[in-house]
Amino acid sequence: MTIGLCWIDHRRTTSVPLIPSATLMAMAGGMGWGIRGQYGHETGAMIAGVLVGLVIALLYAQPFASLRAARIAALFTLGVSLGGSMTYGQTVGLTHDGPLVGNWEALQWGMLGLFIKGGIWIGFAGAWVGLALSARRYGPFEVARLLIVMMFLWFLGVYFLNEPYDVVNRDLPKIYFSDDWFWEPDSELKPRRERWGGLLVALAGMVGYCRYARRDKLVLRLALWGFVAGGLGFSSGQCIQAFLHGWQSNAWIQANYPVEQIFPFPSWLGYMNWWNWMETTFGTVFGFVFAVGVWMNQHLILPKEEHDPDPALMTPATEVALLAIHLVALVTWNFVDYETFESFADQGVTMIALPVLGVITGRWWPYLMTLSVAILPIAGKTLRAMAYGVEPALPASTAWAIYLVLPMVLGTGLAYGLARRQEQQRSRRFAATALIFTTWMFFGLNIAFFNFSWPWQEWTARTPNTAFFFVDAIGLTMGAVYFGRFWQSPRVESRVQGQVN
Repeated sequence: MTIGLCWIDHRRTTSVPLIPSATLMAMAGGMGWGIRGQYGHETGAMIAGVLVGLVIALLYAQPFASLRAARIAALFTLGVSLGGSMTYGQTVGLTHDGPLVGNWEALQWGMLGLFIKGGIWIGFAGAWVGLALSARRYGPFEVARLLIVMMFLWFLGVYFLNEPYDVVNRDLPKIYFSDDWFWEPDSELKPRRERWGGLLVALAGMVGYCRYARRDKLVLRLALWGFVAGGLGFSSGQCIQAFLHGWQSNAWIQANYPVEQIFPFPSWLGYMNWWNWMETTFGTVFGFVFAVGVWMNQHLILPKEEHDPDPALMTPATEVALLAIHLVALVTWNFVDYETFESFADQGVTMIALPVLGVITGRWWPYLMTLSVAILPIAGKTLRAMAYGVEPALPASTAWAIYLVLPMVLGTGLAYGLARRQEQQRSRRFAATALIFTTWMFFGLNIAFFNFSWPWQEWTARTPNTAFFFVDAIGLTMGAVYFGRFWQSPRVESRVQGQVN
């Protein structure tokens, strides 16, 4: 029977338990998106993409070869990065900025905007991981054509949904989710340039092609589940920040719902970074909801008898050359003030086109994407904070060695080792190993960024989040160890084979 966004097949025995799946994805999303707040934009979102993508590979790609599992995690990582090109700071502001506190219409409009933007963000991740998990095979030339069409659709969506944009004459789009003179007519404002319409139309085009041209149900369903997960995550996370922080200055809220009485840990109130908790809640909720979506549609995942990955089509020399080009572009985008290139990269689809094709056709790129490429901008931004901030914590040479060279050497070395053994190992070994490594790598870089705010030291606004991330890191490690060993049992392998067949 059909229920909502899924198909329940009562003749099939579920091989992946829901509760561990939802718990691990919620932990991965909460930790990843919470850490993302320090690093921002597309590359920051990749942190959650790596962690959630590896959990998906660990749990749902267990019949596959290591290479295909690496592609699943890498494509989820690239998909979740797309939403980072959207502006959302002023959309959040509509729901809690001082001049708008008490304005219920602004609150509702801001929450609607966050639902749409969050939905687009995770909807793309769902679409790309659906493509990776699907029983349908998508060739590199087909994906290249799809990406080109998506770039065109991006411009089309911006033109129809995010135009006009004339700040001087106060001429803004009819559907506009940032702060403008409609809400604050007498204020001096700098309304943001919105591009969510371009991404929405590009997402619709991708999903429409996969569903109707390729008859692929999984891409559509996981994109819809991703949209719901991201929408609920962003809006619910901001509900917490607005209700427990921003709107506490409202007399009615303060009289009826004072934060001191409803917050479970009143002694923590002086140390709560509400913005970071909004982000952490966003990730936790989207991870949980998306896990339910994957679990309910797992029967559409590529059957076991067809688990062998598509062969690598790139020669090693070509793969290395294209990867080098992408790394130069990535470093330029994140660390060089080059306005022309930024305008090109901020279109979103343009920056994932090359790595998507590399992941689909390469033998090394899928492993390097999650274990090295995604770490590079995070390590670089941590280095910048530790060695070149207002108060440098370390000499530059030491910081370079610890926060950039060491993470990149370890990540690249691990990717190389796993890729070399890809024909001898199944997906569970790759996913479990990569999940443990990236969990602690991102945690370590972030706690350095947090100035080592351990709970046993003097508390700061970073301490509660550090404690939460530490618990998540322990949980993800335990999950990786348990499921990595669980699927190695011959008895269980035989049972799962019988369930699939």
